[in-house]
Amino acid sequence: MAEIEWQKMPAHALRVLAGQDAVVILPIASIEQHGPHLPTMTDTRLGHEVAVRAARKVQGSQPVVVAPVVWSGLSEHHMPFGGTLTVSASTFRALLSDLIAAITRLGFRKVLLSNSHGGNIMAMQQLCDELSPSCPATLVATTYAIEGAAQIGTLLEDQDGVQHAGEAETSMMLACEPGLVDTGDLAAIGTPGDGGPGFLKAGQASYRWRPFAHTTSDGVSGTPEKSTAEKGEALLDASAQAIAALILDPETWAEPKDMRDTGTAGVPFAT
Repeated sequence: MAEIEWQKMPAHALRVLAGQDAVVILPIASIEQHGPHLPTMTDTRLGHEVAVRAARKVQGSQPVVVAPVVWSGLSEHHMPFGGTLTVSASTFRALLSDLIAAITRLGFRKVLLSNSHGGNIMAMQQLCDELSPSCPATLVATTYAIEGAAQIGTLLEDQDGVQHAGEAETSMMLACEPGLVDTGDLAAIGTPGDGGPGFLKAGQASYRWRPFAHTTSDGVSGTPEKSTAEKGEALLDASAQAIAALILDPETWAEPKDMRDTGTAGVPFAT
């Protein structure tokens, strides 16, 4: 099977992929606390796993390469629990901007920012808005937990979707890194109910920042008690399938439409 991980390939193989209009998957994650039972690498490990699995699913139809994971994410809200490494929003944006610039200088024209940490979502989308008008590549931002939410929800028992260190993430880590999961007392861990992004809401549809300690006593959102490796394998496959479908959809990479006429009120549009 052909290699798909950037760091494992020689430069000439990557030049070939650039000439084949390959999609570059750039995983974006974090190093942060994940409760008392999961390692701080959880988002980084799962983001890498989903990206590689998705690439394997599409490589027969679409040339693809998975770049090394950007582990330095926006995790200020997890700092109260310790164990967390975070960067500023300006550093995060600058790092991704520089990496995208390097990727496009090498000739790649399709870049998928594949995120695995909720705290990165807004900044990642804003970066795409900022860079896309002048970037030679099509930039697409996705988060596997959201892109695959419909199928993920059908596989879970105690939560509707992926929550922080809960049933889904614990199951997936049991599937790919069982030796790093402390299963000694999962029943005593977590916060039942929706402690997900709802803790950042105010009013009917407004946003208000809060640290993660505002919603959980042990750094876990949801409950990991019903986590299993078998469930984790199914969740990883569903997540990878959702990302693969996104990559293979021609609309994902289609050029922007221009619905303008020649002008309005007798005045032509600038070209």
